[in-house]
Amino acid sequence: MVQRIEGSNIFVDLGRATGVIFPQEQVQGERYYNGQRLKVFIVKVDQSSKGPQILLSRSHPGMVKKLFELEVPEIVAGTVEIKSIAREAGQRSKIAVFSEASGVDPVGSLVGQRGIRVQSVMAEIGDEKIDVILWNEDAKTYVSNALSPSKVSEVMVNEAEKRAKVKVPDDQLSLAIGKQGQNVRLAAKLTGWNIDILGTDDYGIEATAVAVEDKPQAKRDIEDEIIKNLENQGQDETSGVEEVQKSSETSEETVIEEVQEKAPEEAEVVEACEVEEVPAEEKTEESLEDVLASPSKES
Repeated sequence: MVQRIEGSNIFVDLGRATGVIFPQEQVQGERYYNGQRLKVFIVKVDQSSKGPQILLSRSHPGMVKKLFELEVPEIVAGTVEIKSIAREAGQRSKIAVFSEASGVDPVGSLVGQRGIRVQSVMAEIGDEKIDVILWNEDAKTYVSNALSPSKVSEVMVNEAEKRAKVKVPDDQLSLAIGKQGQNVRLAAKLTGWNIDILGTDDYGIEATAVAVEDKPQAKRDIEDEIIKNLENQGQDETSGVEEVQKSSETSEETVIEEVQEKAPEEAEVVEACEVEEVPAEEKTEESLEDVLASPSKES
């Protein structure tokens, strides 16, 4: 129970003693008040002239472990073992579990029927998200499981540097990394391995670079191929220009021939028109004379 609050320090009444929760051991976003009942984790006890000084925590990874021990009897019985915990208090935790007993599902034991066990733990620590994954002695499998819920295509490990390169599909890249890198960061804490996430494109580029470095002949072959492609591309462009020029010249010649063929026909039409216009004028003059002469005849 919260006994009193002095500045940012929370003093908790433990019955026969009083413990303190310093700011760095508190969960970000939690609010405390006098008389509030809390579950806390005892980090250490220091003896002093004034009595024992008890350091308490709400953000320690051991807090999650103790809460699961209260909820899961299989842990107390020893059939299920918690191998590792990585936690960012108030946001998300990852917990790796293992069981040697046949017929026992360690992940299902912690989750509980319809998730009732894990939900009880989450409610106690402010609805913090908890990922329960299966521990494995094989580093590749363990790292792959730790990056849950993302799907992993391939894991390459370097035992000497304790580094793992993980290839994931492009549509799983953001899920593997997590918000602000949280998922991969927790996976690295959980496994103890440095984890590099590679998308499909990044993996292909890196693999090509490695192959070129390992095989100088391959590098020269690639360079030669690039040069040939550029030369072929230049030849295609040159031939394309020549074809355009030829086609334009052909079209101009065709137009000139058509104009020349049409010119005599137009000349004949003009001459015909001139020949036909002469009789038309004579007829017009005769008709005028007839008109002028007609009144004289009547008179």
